[in-house]
Amino acid sequence: MKRLVVVESPTKARTIRKYLPDSYTVEASMGHVRDLPPSASQIPEKYKKSGWSRLGVNVEEDFSPLYIVPTDKKKVVKLLKDALKDADELYIATDEDREGESIGWHLLEVLKPKVPVRRMVFHEITKSAILEALENTREMDTNLVEAQETRRVLDRLVGYSISPLLWKKIAPKLSAGRVQSVAVRLLVMRETQRILFIPASYWGLGAYVGASGAIFEANLSQTNGLRLATGKDFDDNTGRLNEGTVDGKDCIVLSEPKARSLEKALPLSKWIVQSVDEKTVKSNPYPPFITSTLQQEASRKLRLSARETMRVAQKLYEQGFITYMRTDSTNLSAEAVTAARTAIETRYGKEYLSDGARQFANKVRNAQEAHEAIRPAGTEMKTASELRLSGEEASLYDLIWKRTVASQMAEARISRKSVIIGAGDGENASIFRASGQTVLFQGFFRAYVEGSDDPDAALEDREQPLPDLKKGDVVKLESLEAKGHATKPPARFTDASLIKVLEQEGIGRPSTYASIIDTIVRRGYVRRDRSQLIPTFTAFATNNLLESQFTSLIDTGFTAEMEQVLDDIADGKAKALPYLKSFFNGKDGLEAKIAEGLDKIDAREVSGIIFEKWNPYVVRVGKYGPYVELEKEGEDRKVASIPFNTSPGDLEAADLQGFLDEKDRGDDILGIHPDLEMPVFVKKGPYGHYVQLGDDEQEGKPKRISIPKTIDPADVDFKVAVKLLELPRELGNHPESGKVIKTNIGRFGPYVQHASVFASLTKDDDVLTIGFDRAMELLLKKEAKSKPLRTIGEHPESGELIEVWDGRYGPYVKHQRVNASLPKDMSIESVTLEEAIFLLSERATKKKAPKAKAKAKPKAKKAATTAKKKPAAKKKPAAKPKAPPKNK
Repeated sequence: MKRLVVVESPTKARTIRKYLPDSYTVEASMGHVRDLPPSASQIPEKYKKSGWSRLGVNVEEDFSPLYIVPTDKKKVVKLLKDALKDADELYIATDEDREGESIGWHLLEVLKPKVPVRRMVFHEITKSAILEALENTREMDTNLVEAQETRRVLDRLVGYSISPLLWKKIAPKLSAGRVQSVAVRLLVMRETQRILFIPASYWGLGAYVGASGAIFEANLSQTNGLRLATGKDFDDNTGRLNEGTVDGKDCIVLSEPKARSLEKALPLSKWIVQSVDEKTVKSNPYPPFITSTLQQEASRKLRLSARETMRVAQKLYEQGFITYMRTDSTNLSAEAVTAARTAIETRYGKEYLSDGARQFANKVRNAQEAHEAIRPAGTEMKTASELRLSGEEASLYDLIWKRTVASQMAEARISRKSVIIGAGDGENASIFRASGQTVLFQGFFRAYVEGSDDPDAALEDREQPLPDLKKGDVVKLESLEAKGHATKPPARFTDASLIKVLEQEGIGRPSTYASIIDTIVRRGYVRRDRSQLIPTFTAFATNNLLESQFTSLIDTGFTAEMEQVLDDIADGKAKALPYLKSFFNGKDGLEAKIAEGLDKIDAREVSGIIFEKWNPYVVRVGKYGPYVELEKEGEDRKVASIPFNTSPGDLEAADLQGFLDEKDRGDDILGIHPDLEMPVFVKKGPYGHYVQLGDDEQEGKPKRISIPKTIDPADVDFKVAVKLLELPRELGNHPESGKVIKTNIGRFGPYVQHASVFASLTKDDDVLTIGFDRAMELLLKKEAKSKPLRTIGEHPESGELIEVWDGRYGPYVKHQRVNASLPKDMSIESVTLEEAIFLLSERATKKKAPKAKAKAKPKAKKAATTAKKKPAAKKKPAAKPKAPPKNK
């Protein structure tokens, strides 16, 4: 009997093939084979005149989705149909979550199998897990499918309904999203806190004292009977003490003069121990990883973004090294617990085992306890080196291995000691506090310390022992220093901290966190600065509109409730249709809010970003980006562009005036061009400084040349400006082709050019002085790269070659006009034809981003979309599934 097994990716298919008998054929669907139309051009002709067609959801007939097979998936579908012709049974082996269930259901709808269908699920790709899954198949879970479909419909309704409103009221190409807009709001709120923040200053004293041959640190905590004010006592928005806290009564804000006075007086007195408090505490290990905690730790320890973490984890899973990486359960199977405990006893000793198998309570809302935590696959608990992993794969696997093993290890025991020391008398009477700790038993610290790459180094840092002291002992003052302090604004979000808040608030699900962050960065709402996520001015303007018109939609509580509804649908406790109707239709539904917003929202008002500290300046977002505006009575309105890399929270009124001043200075003429008799300017635009020939009032577009980053705009005088305007500069003729070699400045900086070959200049090259020989050297190096590094094979659809090339940002696979970067963990030599096709397919899908158009909704006759029947009643495993679920 021949059996066809369908999975999502070529890598997963290749791994599973190793464990199946020869009678099984494994093919990859390359993700979803059917989806809502990504653009107007892919809407079937018979639906284009329907008012709802641009949404891809028939809001007039029970919110039925309009599904199509995308152009780039038609060949995949044909290959799967051909493979199915020779099969006696079909196994759907997509991932076990909602997305995987949805992919499987769509496969059945497109393939329309006439043979028995089995749904096989597994959370790790090992031989035992695959063979067990073959023996324990089930039906498609129509509740999971309906929950995923409802999520997809909700996302489409929000995105395709609100985005056109943003285009009209703020700027083109903006987008809104059911979850992404809530994430943007969180970032904007944090940046707003930084803008409103007023620093407070206070002083303290730090001492080093000695006893029994040891020197340790102690800090001033009280003086003259009052505790010292610290950062937590001050209001971030006023810079003054919190309401209800009185200086001189509840605490004392130590001034610099008083601190200096104590610095001189206290060394003259005895320093005597007033009390010693010592206790032993236990530190328990952390639960095994779930998706969110893995992303957080990988961000802290490995400096990986959430997207990079999931990419590497996906690779590890598909190769059979870890269990399924999209999970919100901290459960470990009995086999995994046994494997971890065996590894602990073998590597660390029996004393490092916990008293018994440890399971952890799940703190994530609506966690799916039937799933398992992320852990090393199998029952051997092999290390990264034993598996011969390298690079990011090895680092992430090692993190997962240590966290899993540590979860079954004994608690660490720590001795903590606090010493109170008195010094001075009268109004100078002061109390200093010293704290220390000693690790009595390392326990799970031997394997894992959260936030640290090196457990041994982290343990050394935790060891801060204090000498044996008792009340009445005199200690020797070694040094005393007055120290000034200032409060700091709230820290910006990182991938790790944003994911933590999203999880705590119940926004999104583990499988969505990486895509949420990636989306808001890609769409210009957030930019990355090292690990920081900084909202742009566009994010502020968009948030203004959403807060004014769609308050509930971006409320964290409302979004969390929406996730609960989706969970209830997945559990069979709720139906989709009533919720979709209440969400979209009705007096306060999304449709009514959109119509109201078109008339009610003042575009100028919502695009303005106003803070008192910036007064009288206003920041606005327009068609060409953010700009500062200054309007004074009796004076002309002034505006100037704000560079895109400007952080709102770091901006002061003086900076805004600086942008205006710089624009005014840019209108000063450096001189008149000697040959063309036209004025020469230095100006600044959104992307940096440039030289301009001619003014903006002349006929035709004035010539502009960017000033290279190697030249300070302040150093550009008339002579340099004229040289820049002479670009492009001819250097000579190529010795073989006879064609001219030129040098110029382009979008990516200075370069030399020969025919269609462009070579970037290095930081040591000067575009104004580079000669022919150096240009030839750069071009020869570039031309050597103009040949593919490797030819992988022919594309099954076009028959044209798929090649690996070396690019500006690393190697990539190329087919026709589609280029897809190779992941960092995939080498040029190892990438297979299947993997290359998958990467190109994913890239082609992203390039076809949805471009809905804002049009008045015509009154249309009801039109039927892809028919959807009610879900089938539960049947025995191996039975052919019924038609798709209906939103009810």
